[in-house]
Amino acid sequence: MSTIIIREIIKGDIAVSTSDGDLIHDLITDYLKKNETVAVDFEGISIMTTAFLNAAIGQLYSNPTYSDDFLNKYLNLKNVAKEDRILFSEVVKRAKEYFRDKDRFEDSTNSIINGD
Repeated sequence: MSTIIIREIIKGDIAVSTSDGDLIHDLITDYLKKNETVAVDFEGISIMTTAFLNAAIGQLYSNPTYSDDFLNKYLNLKNVAKEDRILFSEVVKRAKEYFRDKDRFEDSTNSIINGD
């Protein structure tokens, strides 16, 4: 099993930007494409945002190849701070809802924004 150490990749302990999340997503995807198990290690991360997690983890759910079972088998998250676990849960839940019916989700959001 290979390990992606977040702190080393983003060169710090603050995981907040979508560009850093995209970088982590691309690294994860490189392993998943080869059906290789990868651990993503969050040790030493002091601040994390949903923007980062949506980019790093949430967008994995846009690929129909990556079912829940597949991700449970090949993706391991390590050293996630207790207070950040709820962020992961929310990001995964929203990503599944969004990518399950993207058009309806976007129509609903646009309707709310435009006051329709």
